[in-house]
Amino acid sequence: MDLGNGYGHLTYSTLVHPGDTWAEMRESLETYVPEVKRRFCPDAPMGVSLRISNASAETLVDDPSERARLKAWLDERDLYVYTVNAFPFGPFKGELVKEEVYEPDWSTEARTRYTMNVATILTEITGPGVEPTIQTAPLAFRPKVVDDAYVAAFTDNLLRVVAFLMELEKRTGRRVKLALEPEPYCFLETIPETVEYFNNHVYTTAAAMRVAELSGQPLAEVFQGLRRYLGVVFDICHQSVEFEDIEADLQLLVDAAIPIYKLQEASALNVPEVTDEIVRELKRYTDTIYLSQTTELRDGVITRYLNLEDAIEAYDADPGPRSWRTHFHVPVFLDDLGPFRTTRDGIDAALAFHARSPLSTHLEIETYTWDVLPDHLKSGDITDHVIRELEYVRDELGRQAAERVAPGTRV
Repeated sequence: MDLGNGYGHLTYSTLVHPGDTWAEMRESLETYVPEVKRRFCPDAPMGVSLRISNASAETLVDDPSERARLKAWLDERDLYVYTVNAFPFGPFKGELVKEEVYEPDWSTEARTRYTMNVATILTEITGPGVEPTIQTAPLAFRPKVVDDAYVAAFTDNLLRVVAFLMELEKRTGRRVKLALEPEPYCFLETIPETVEYFNNHVYTTAAAMRVAELSGQPLAEVFQGLRRYLGVVFDICHQSVEFEDIEADLQLLVDAAIPIYKLQEASALNVPEVTDEIVRELKRYTDTIYLSQTTELRDGVITRYLNLEDAIEAYDADPGPRSWRTHFHVPVFLDDLGPFRTTRDGIDAALAFHARSPLSTHLEIETYTWDVLPDHLKSGDITDHVIRELEYVRDELGRQAAERVAPGTRV
């Protein structure tokens, strides 16, 4: 839905539903999204965040009638796609994912072509008043990036996509924007690292000349295009896991003039003080199909683990006071999980910033781990869960916005 007052569009990620193939994604759309709209946004158009895997992209690119069918289905139900999750290339539900979620990474032709296909699809299935965004992987799994040649390879593929998006807009009149999503244990992990990458590899004369060569556009257009088509997804969960100051992160991106194309409301596990009892409880969150990157703060020192079970193993070998943040998406409306907490305060801080100075036109809730949440966190069915999350973000942003206007002013 359009929140009005310049605060952008709000929806939830259909990554929470089955959707590894287009047949699965279409069934999920038809099963869940109309009911969410009926309960959350019955009297106005509602935005959709569509998960498109590579298999789905290939189906839609090869079948014009299916693209037309999807657009007609959306229009008939007062729905509109404004963003796509093209981060997971392959299967994401029902089987082990872990670090394979980053494959193929941005050093490959497969990732590059997949992203171009998604952009092409978006020019046809989105309305003329929407500038859709593509959420994509943070370039590569960090352990794989062993030298400058690897960085050069994925940077050149990014620039190829920027050139493609410039040409696509000239050809179709539709602007599609690509957004990199920093994530723990990836090449783009922290926001300072992300700013450094953009400054050193994207906002450079060499990068602009490369895009000009690829696109045939003059440098004056390309210098603008590097910000017009490429930005970031700011996932509040990911940066909270890093023990980063959310408002400081956002200000850093603003100061660097790096576009935040999507502000993603997501919350992580937060353990302010690790104890034997809490470790026993946390074992309920281990051994899932997803990575559970965990950051430890102990005596002022940050230590990173690829999975929660690795952090637990280290604790068992050397107990002692420490704090943990774990990349496990938990419901955004929860602050207290019994023996531990969540990083919901990061969401509230980001919404406060957004209320003061809108950061993005695309807001999205991404709690995709419903299928692997412990049973005690599953209140109602998935639709109940999604509605509660949407209501929380809408109402919290409304509360923050109301505090920023003078008494008697209509918000």
